[in-house]
Amino acid sequence: MNPLHVRGAPNFYQCEEGILEQLTMKLAEHKLEKPAIIHGEKSWYAAKDYISLDNTVVRVPYKGDCTHEEVERVATELRKSQADVVIGVGGGKVLDLAKATGDKLDLPVVLIPTLASNCSPWTPLSVFYDEYGNFLHYIIFSKAAHMVLLEPRIIAASPFKYLRAGIGDTIAKWYEADALTAKMEQKPLALDIALHAAKLCRDVLLDKGSEAMESVRNHQVTPALIKVAETIVMAGGMVGGYGDAYGRIAGAHAIHNGLTTIPETHKILHGDKVAYGILVQLALENKLDEVAKLFPFYKKLQLPTTLEELGVHENVEEAMRAISAKATIPEESIHLMNVPTTEHDVLQSIQRLEKYVKNNIRPVS
Repeated sequence: MNPLHVRGAPNFYQCEEGILEQLTMKLAEHKLEKPAIIHGEKSWYAAKDYISLDNTVVRVPYKGDCTHEEVERVATELRKSQADVVIGVGGGKVLDLAKATGDKLDLPVVLIPTLASNCSPWTPLSVFYDEYGNFLHYIIFSKAAHMVLLEPRIIAASPFKYLRAGIGDTIAKWYEADALTAKMEQKPLALDIALHAAKLCRDVLLDKGSEAMESVRNHQVTPALIKVAETIVMAGGMVGGYGDAYGRIAGAHAIHNGLTTIPETHKILHGDKVAYGILVQLALENKLDEVAKLFPFYKKLQLPTTLEELGVHENVEEAMRAISAKATIPEESIHLMNVPTTEHDVLQSIQRLEKYVKNNIRPVS
């Protein structure tokens, strides 16, 4: 195996009600005095009443996806402001934009997630898309975030669909890491840590995910919600942080990337598409029995199990072929798995999954 590059954690992390009221003090402790904020419009509305921050030099709303052009635009604004720290406030794409901008300007980055929808707050990488919303690639940075601050009340007030997507994205950590490492006879300690975190992701979310979803529906901070949010952000981030390429992504995320070529899925959240990708990966591994085990959980949380549930109602065979082609381009992570991963293999797996779900599994009432 290739040597592991461990990027385990941000420099500082805290999850606590009221933590953002201490933001000015936290920055001062690190000798940071000129914060620039990158945010989405909805995310700023969700977070601003919790944040106490003096001396903000500029606030820059982002314009959609994390693209190379958007990084250039935001970096230009921040250069003018002479900021000494980048603060990202928002969901995964905003935080990816903040990390990429901080890397470009060589500035420390503080991340304030407003959603528990993925592990972007923890991981030192950004996912890039083109102007049409198609996945391009991801870039791993040499520095982790300087600070990650999680305010549970913001997560409790967020739309429940984002937590559901976060659960779908994070459960994939186990299935992808397992597919990448199952045949390894010797594993370094860092990879053992990554796999332990991946197993936590699966077990905690299967156990507490539904309860946490109910907490968000009721806008309540509960122990289950905090546990699930930290599992998504922290444990999810640790899988790739300690496992490197062996703990990052495999088949499920490759299927997600394939789905981005289908316009009907652009409105579907990242984690929902990854959740479907888990099922395709399991079909590729000939583990349809595991699909059956996951199905009641998927139905309870309303995670997608078919292309129809992802909005693909017409030209379905054509969509399957497009997904398979994109998911198996030479640089895709699906080729890291220990099974055949040609375009034809993936197409057959999608077809097998769709048929299996529709013919063999009955909805759970």
